[in-house]
Amino acid sequence: MNNSFEKVRELLKLEASAIEQAAKRLEKPVVEKAFEILDNCAGKIIVIGIGKSGVIAQKIAQTLTSTGTIAIFLHPSDALHGSLGVITSGDVVITLSNSGETDEILLLLPALKTRRICLISIVGNVNSTLARQSDVVLDSSVDQEACPLNLAPTCSTTVALAIGDALAMTLMEAKNLTAEDFAANHPAGRLGKRLTLKVSNLMHDSPNVAARAGWLEVVKAISKYALGAVNVVGETGNLIGIVTDGDLRRTIERTAPENFSDLTAEQMMTKNPTTAAPEMLAYNALQLMENRPMQISVLPVVDERGICVGLLRLHDVVRSGL
Repeated sequence: MNNSFEKVRELLKLEASAIEQAAKRLEKPVVEKAFEILDNCAGKIIVIGIGKSGVIAQKIAQTLTSTGTIAIFLHPSDALHGSLGVITSGDVVITLSNSGETDEILLLLPALKTRRICLISIVGNVNSTLARQSDVVLDSSVDQEACPLNLAPTCSTTVALAIGDALAMTLMEAKNLTAEDFAANHPAGRLGKRLTLKVSNLMHDSPNVAARAGWLEVVKAISKYALGAVNVVGETGNLIGIVTDGDLRRTIERTAPENFSDLTAEQMMTKNPTTAAPEMLAYNALQLMENRPMQISVLPVVDERGICVGLLRLHDVVRSGL
């Protein structure tokens, strides 16, 4: 198909236009009522749909849940065969149906009414049976689908999804959800890790040597712990400095072999090194290592008492997926 590029662009514009037209059709009192019902929901939000609308309903439920509003997807067929019990007093039901005449959803309406559930419908036909029996109707109608036969749900599902996303994001803002709150629901994602993973989760036990330790003892300690550095500590465990592989190499380069036996950790170490705290976010520690004129690959970890408790490696931070 020679004009495939232009056709794709044309269809994207068609779907974008459908969302724009839907935004213009929505009436302020209707949207405000829907938001008020959702914001004041004492229970959970049940999102119902079947077929392509069911897929969109699942996405809306997941978006609500991940942004601070408890929601679950319920397949209407499952609801008709026992799963209706998941809906209890105080819940709100959002139904999705382009036609508004989906049999499985209409069969649920009497049962929903007996539970005195607030029903919000996202429908393509505001004169449908579902619309007439809903407490709030959000118009998701479209002039045409992107399908060349005007049959496959495309623009209509895009509009329904956009309305669901808009409601979810408005609720998220009203609940004052912070990035930290969002991360708590996404611990495996990069954002979640950046906002939850701490230095204490990644650091190694502190590889310590005394300030008076000789150069050979320092070399053996660096080899033993295999972390690329050792922390130099005082008698109480307080941090004095750090000896890295680089410090060791530079010291050997500038010292005559006959003077090696006189070298101590204190003479080899970097004084007043940059440090991290156990409760510091690992991502912030990563910035400490990278956002500097000369990057470093290890950080001593010092607690609130000034005691050296660990060593954090750049390698472990990167490997964590930050």
